[in-house]
Amino acid sequence: MGKKKGLHSNTVCPKLDMCSPASACFFCIMKEQNAIKRRAAIAKYFKEMPSKNEQGQVLVMSGLWNIAMAEPNDPEFPKLGIMECMACLIKKGLKDRRWLLREQNAYIPYYAAHIIGSYSMNVEEFAEMAVEAGVIQPLVELMRGRMTWVEQRVAVRALGHLATYQTTFIAVSACKEIVELAMELSSRCLEIVYTQFLQCPPSKRLRYHCDLLTRGMGGTEMENRKAEEWASQLQCWSLHLLNCFAYRDKFVPFICRPGFLKKLPKMWGGLVNENSPAGVGLLRILCYHKAGKSFIADCGEIVDSLCNTARSSDDWQYMAIDCLLLLLQDHDTRSKVIDKAIVALVDLAEMETLGDQKMVGEMITEVLLKQHKRANSHTHNSSKRASSITRQLLDELWSLRQRMKWEQRMSKEDLRVKRAAAMVVKLEGNTQFSTGDLKGAVSKYTEALALCPLKIRKERVVLYSNRAQCHLLLHDSDSAISDTTRALSISNPVNSHSKSLWRRAQAYDMKGLAKESLLDAIMFINECSILNGYTDKKYVKIPYYAAQMVRKQMHAAWLFIDAAQKHGNISVFNGDHNQSESSSSSSLSSEAEEEEAESEWETVSEGSEGATAISPQNHQDYAKNANANGKSHQLELSSFASKAGGDTHGALNGRSDASTVAVAINNSTGQAQVNSGMATTMMLLPTIKEESISEEEKSEQKKQKWIRHEQAIMKNKNNECKAPSRTKFKAEYKYQS
Repeated sequence: MGKKKGLHSNTVCPKLDMCSPASACFFCIMKEQNAIKRRAAIAKYFKEMPSKNEQGQVLVMSGLWNIAMAEPNDPEFPKLGIMECMACLIKKGLKDRRWLLREQNAYIPYYAAHIIGSYSMNVEEFAEMAVEAGVIQPLVELMRGRMTWVEQRVAVRALGHLATYQTTFIAVSACKEIVELAMELSSRCLEIVYTQFLQCPPSKRLRYHCDLLTRGMGGTEMENRKAEEWASQLQCWSLHLLNCFAYRDKFVPFICRPGFLKKLPKMWGGLVNENSPAGVGLLRILCYHKAGKSFIADCGEIVDSLCNTARSSDDWQYMAIDCLLLLLQDHDTRSKVIDKAIVALVDLAEMETLGDQKMVGEMITEVLLKQHKRANSHTHNSSKRASSITRQLLDELWSLRQRMKWEQRMSKEDLRVKRAAAMVVKLEGNTQFSTGDLKGAVSKYTEALALCPLKIRKERVVLYSNRAQCHLLLHDSDSAISDTTRALSISNPVNSHSKSLWRRAQAYDMKGLAKESLLDAIMFINECSILNGYTDKKYVKIPYYAAQMVRKQMHAAWLFIDAAQKHGNISVFNGDHNQSESSSSSSLSSEAEEEEAESEWETVSEGSEGATAISPQNHQDYAKNANANGKSHQLELSSFASKAGGDTHGALNGRSDASTVAVAINNSTGQAQVNSGMATTMMLLPTIKEESISEEEKSEQKKQKWIRHEQAIMKNKNNECKAPSRTKFKAEYKYQS
């Protein structure tokens, strides 16, 4: 076997002056050309390393860590005794405090636990070697907190990998306290990191913590950002360890403690950790157990959170949907959750795909129609418990399915007539909205939805989104969430209609749900960048009001917000001043209020997914006020290079891209910035040009263009020509009252 890639052949021995055959320097051993001699020397070095107290061991550990990260499936080191060596080094650090505090030996237990986790990550044989080497007990001691939270992170990671395999799970589960430790750690880890690191001034932080976080780069900002990322990983790896136990029935009642279950919806990993389903992932596993479903159904807070996640832009939306369906399909839990689950799932019934999940809407519809059949059965107990609203929603879904079958038998000409009639009613709704008759506009949009053919999804997206805007202005956040979710479910692709994302973000903000509002606002920025053609360009321009919303929700959904409220806000983020929660709230001044007022008028009579527009009535006044106050209405975001090929992208894609390029908000100062490795922010002055024609003339031209377009469609019975794209003339019909 060739030499390790992690150590080059031209590596300079750090102890070149002292190197001799007797000293058996590890770096010299790795340069040995004879493979048999090299393996024998490495095995001897691993065996003797824990008993040595020589300088420079941390350099060897760093090299071994690099090799384990680069080649975790290479069997050479595990077969030569690296697991035994790492276990002994952890034990030595736990027992001999004087040795641990000498020179840079404090790094060694961290590297040792990380190496164990890396080698046991993919290969079951290596995990079995680790168990035979006795690594479990020292890892449990680190997880218990015998050292610091940095070692807890890598210890729970290694134990999670060991618990993944059936052959090694028995050895891990033999430690009876490990489940209790994982539950406590996942609940308290954010507070631990906050109090032991983030809250401390930079001068009082442990130096080896700072070095490990930044890989020697230094800098308070990078330390804070990496500490947040590592805290999220510590929580998610603790939940992953619990997942391994949750698959076994005997551990489910122990995990399903009401006090712990209520905390799971808040464990979402933040924007910095997109690869773990965190709390909702554990809830989903518990829903596959009879006892788990019973405990979850009894907790109304969890069911509410699952409904909110199911109607959000969360990467794990499908897991929340799966949980609700499992609860509805169980005879014992159905009656406990039906009134809440039906409200959320009905809005998703027309969804076709969700990521890799196919036929999501069909699956939801099938389950809900069974509930409709039960609700109409006088002999079934659930009919007595289902509320009138639930029955009404189920009847609506059943009618929708019948309408779909009926429209499939209609001729194309009849469908065109229905579509044209729906558009006429839509224009009437636009007129009523512009005159301030919001309830009348809701009625007209509802009538238009009843007329519009189901397969004309693009028009239905606009109708649902317009009606949602009316609900927002009527302060009916629940109805706004319902309509925007329906619009996003039938958009192509799913969850891509920009205005619906923004309106749902506003609705969730009205309800005080910061995480859901934040994710929708980020996806809104993503869609705006795509629609404006910034995907392949160097910069992305973001509406100012969206940046304000993200800033507000980033503070409210900050991972450490509970710890900050309990122990006092973080003292240093930019190293210049303190910022309390009240001052952050006050930072949303009249500027933000004015932007929110402006966003209420954004292209309510839209024709397609497009960028946000300002109402004609307020256009000129808005421009004058903006220029007079020197306000910035667009953020210019630096692009980031993708890890795969270095391509530049301007779009955000859910929580995953948000972790690398999302608008990150400094939680202490509320200052908007971009989290793309190095935070940069540029504010641009508004550039609003005066129109050469009046708004009345412009509106009349668009109206006439729309009428001519509809007449052309009606006359073209053979459908020889396709309708022009509505993106060319968005129906921004605004009428002066």
